[in-house]
Amino acid sequence: MSTYSIIPLTSADEPFLAEMMYQAIFVPAGTEAPPRSVVEAPALHKYFADFGTQSGDIGYKAINPQTGNLVGAAWLRLLSGDKKGYGYVDDQTPELSIATAPAHRGQGIGTQLLDQLFTAAAEHYSAISLSVWPENPAYRLYQRLGFVVVKQDEGDPAVTMIKYF
Repeated sequence: MSTYSIIPLTSADEPFLAEMMYQAIFVPAGTEAPPRSVVEAPALHKYFADFGTQSGDIGYKAINPQTGNLVGAAWLRLLSGDKKGYGYVDDQTPELSIATAPAHRGQGIGTQLLDQLFTAAAEHYSAISLSVWPENPAYRLYQRLGFVVVKQDEGDPAVTMIKYF
């Protein structure tokens, strides 16, 4: 496993978060990927729009130390009221978003990002949540890191998972 530099996200990272949000979209085998513009739809845009300006925003980015390129990000945001997200549990539990650049997957970047994020999150929250399809390879990572399924709506291929601190 390579070691990447993990540093806090800033409001200047919004374009990178838009790309990471796109990379976080699970595309089942045999399905065509959506256009990149899908991240501008309100259902996804709310996860990263003006990141760092909302109370409770916490996030980190991974940088390849050899190239200086951004290669991944993990962030939390409270989404409530009319802005509830796919992994909504309650108004006090932020939702996790995470992705790595395709060329850098399988190198432990996600685990490094989550280790840092969990440390910071535990200081502010009692739990975090996410939404994931069980067919997504990330599902196994989430299980290994202590997330448990708390909800699956009939007809919805995704499950809501939660990790308690």
